[in-house]
Amino acid sequence: MAMDTEKWIEDAWGHGVDKIKRTSRRVGAGFPHGSTEGQFQLMSPHYWTAGFWPGLLWLVYQEEQDEQARRLAESCEEKLDAVIEAYEPLDHDMGFMWTLTSIANWYLTGSEVSKRRALKIASHLAGRFNIKGNFIRAWNSPERIGWAIIDCMMNLPLLYWASQQTGDPRFKHIAEAHAEMAAKQFIRADGSAYHLVCFDPETGERVGALGGQGYAEESAWARGSAWAIYGSVLSYRHTGRADLLAAAEHAAAFFLAHLPEDKVPYWDFRLPSFEEASRDTSAAAIAASGLLDLAEVFEGDQALFYKEQACTILQSLTTNYLADDSEEAILLAGTGNVPMNQNVNKPLIYGDYYYMEALAKLKGHSSFWERGASQA
Repeated sequence: MAMDTEKWIEDAWGHGVDKIKRTSRRVGAGFPHGSTEGQFQLMSPHYWTAGFWPGLLWLVYQEEQDEQARRLAESCEEKLDAVIEAYEPLDHDMGFMWTLTSIANWYLTGSEVSKRRALKIASHLAGRFNIKGNFIRAWNSPERIGWAIIDCMMNLPLLYWASQQTGDPRFKHIAEAHAEMAAKQFIRADGSAYHLVCFDPETGERVGALGGQGYAEESAWARGSAWAIYGSVLSYRHTGRADLLAAAEHAAAFFLAHLPEDKVPYWDFRLPSFEEASRDTSAAAIAASGLLDLAEVFEGDQALFYKEQACTILQSLTTNYLADDSEEAILLAGTGNVPMNQNVNKPLIYGDYYYMEALAKLKGHSSFWERGASQA
């Protein structure tokens, strides 16, 4: 990598760290989600994004050994104990929440308390598996008993890790079955992805799909495409299964082929019109981090291709979408949920997380999702 590129990475990383440290003075051990008028909205600990702020703090600690970042991240993790005890708020997103808190803490500090938390939550996540349809159920309301979503691919690393730590393959079997199902049922022939697929919970039969956070059932929600890339390559790295690598490549080819000129997607790739449509920098950041993982599993020109594509996306985010000091977030122009009119064209904490995670990879670190991976 050329020296000017190395400098770009260091500058982008340093800017992000400075922003995180400044933002921490107000947010503390809170749980930010979207940003409005320069400030993050703080959510309750049970919300699915609760892991991303402590995840950012652990990224800072990993590189900078910043003790204040560690203390805040540990405080966030402790607050999540109330969610475990309440039980009812737990849903499919346990991997998002405890991979970036408990597994990150265990990996960086060796905390046995954090390890036990992660193993306990892995058992809860495994309990959501429907053996008839080979899917991990999404959400908790009665009408959603047979629903699964593409996002859940990012929850599977928690299960792979649990098998490695316990020597018990049951967790891995569940994760692998869900990943295989997703490759068949979520990723279309052209590489685009459904957000939400519905199954009969009694028979496991696929009964349809829904648009979810995308424009329509047969559209291509950009963040869903990013989850498909990253989640599939992670399952490949944990299992070595060629079909899961093929799914990741297929999803990546679609994503890259449909990017606009500046490499940051509109919120759905199949909108009837892109005029005045919002971008989604979070989808760009997620995809970039996933592409860096794809680069790691290849050699030669293919590895270089995926790394260059990831860097091009990250450089565009850095050049065109960084927030100034009037904003707590790092990246502008995220899009959360257009159908529900939530956080449209606003900064999002998970966009910031995956942007910084990708930069950390370029600085030589592996992600917290990769703990226990075979590095196939």
